[in-house]
Amino acid sequence: MKCVPLPAFQNKTYKRGDLMQNENLTEVLAFASVLAVFVLALVQLVKKTINLPGNIIPLVGVLIGLGVGAAAAPFTDLGLILRLWSGGLAGLSATGLFELAFNKR
Repeated sequence: MKCVPLPAFQNKTYKRGDLMQNENLTEVLAFASVLAVFVLALVQLVKKTINLPGNIIPLVGVLIGLGVGAAAAPFTDLGLILRLWSGGLAGLSATGLFELAFNKR
């Protein structure tokens, strides 16, 4: 295998496959970005149908994200823990993105 040199501030060289050791992180982030669309829609549905205080909306988003992540088993080969991480991240990002985009202060 061919060695790939790193930037000058590091003296170590790695083999080609060593640089990408976090495939799980990549899969979780990719799946979270797909789930975020569905979680955002469900959070908005809950916000419109149930009168909730604004300070618990992120918690609702995370719980919905965890539920959607757990229920997404037929659509991915990720394990339960990775799907739950994806759902939690999707819940946080969906809530934060909506609040950032549509709340004018």
